[in-house]
Amino acid sequence: MLKPLIVLAALAFAASAMGDEVVAGDQQAPDAWAFAVTAYPTQVRGGDNYTSAIATAERGPLHLEARYNYESVGARSAFVGWSFSGGEALTWKLTPLLGGAWGTTQAVVPGLEAAVAWRALDFYIEAEYVRDKTERSDSYTYAWSELGLRPVDWLRLGLAGQRTRIYGGERDLQRGPFVQLSFQRLTLGVYCFNPGARDQILVGSLNLAF
Repeated sequence: MLKPLIVLAALAFAASAMGDEVVAGDQQAPDAWAFAVTAYPTQVRGGDNYTSAIATAERGPLHLEARYNYESVGARSAFVGWSFSGGEALTWKLTPLLGGAWGTTQAVVPGLEAAVAWRALDFYIEAEYVRDKTERSDSYTYAWSELGLRPVDWLRLGLAGQRTRIYGGERDLQRGPFVQLSFQRLTLGVYCFNPGARDQILVGSLNLAF
């Protein structure tokens, strides 16, 4: 699993370009659709490796999203949301979501995606409350956050954190560095949570926007 991540990073450096899939305050023509697909191959030290995926479609403020292996391995989920954005020097974007999950997790899932950017700095968070329909004790709050710095247009790096139950184990919160590289519509990244620990997690990301 580690070799594919290294190959992804090497290809991205060879292309010498990278961009973030999340840009606070971006504007689109109200009648134009924008699509993106992201795959996350994940290596869990001492656990089972898997790949999750997210697909999005946006038209103006309308936001549609589908996820696979996100709330749990084997789960599928779908969401509809509405985006609000603004700002000039300091830009922001806020997208409330409402959806549901089925498969290994069956739940009503309200969520939120938010981004803010100022010069070369940005912060992004996505969070959701997974309210399990069958077992109330299995309900939980999931969150993924990134604090990023973009020294040049093709490079973004920083710190990421996530709170999830998907891996099991004792840790409730994982933290670690990340780096992203972009070339035109392609974005490649590597995240390392709990670096050097027995429960280290490596997450690759491959995003294509069109």
